[in-house]
Amino acid sequence: MKFTYTGIEVRDMDKSIDFYTKAMRMKLLDRHKIPETGGEVAALQSEGSSQFLELNHYPGHSRRFLPGDALDHLAFEVGDVDVEMKRLNGLGYKTVRKAERRAKYIVGFIEDPNGIWLEIYEPRRA
Repeated sequence: MKFTYTGIEVRDMDKSIDFYTKAMRMKLLDRHKIPETGGEVAALQSEGSSQFLELNHYPGHSRRFLPGDALDHLAFEVGDVDVEMKRLNGLGYKTVRKAERRAKYIVGFIEDPNGIWLEIYEPRRA
């Protein structure tokens, strides 16, 4: 398994992108809607870094924001999502979203002991 990025939930996507690109000098790599969640996602990266920051916005989300409460998930790239999810389930960790097959990747979510979601994803090879 390889840790690849951190996802945070944001209240306002435009203001968040503006902050991270202008104040923090990150480059916007991608921004698109996610039909499966009704939300939107943006990926940013600092020059010289292999890690990236994923901003997630869920319109109408009822969660109350508190300072420091915006960590959405941590992401881990794997060779086979189904195998890894089964292995993690076998160790007693709960699936919070079953694996979904999307155009560019397969993704599922497991919950860690603290309630933090861990994205387990597999890029689809062309």
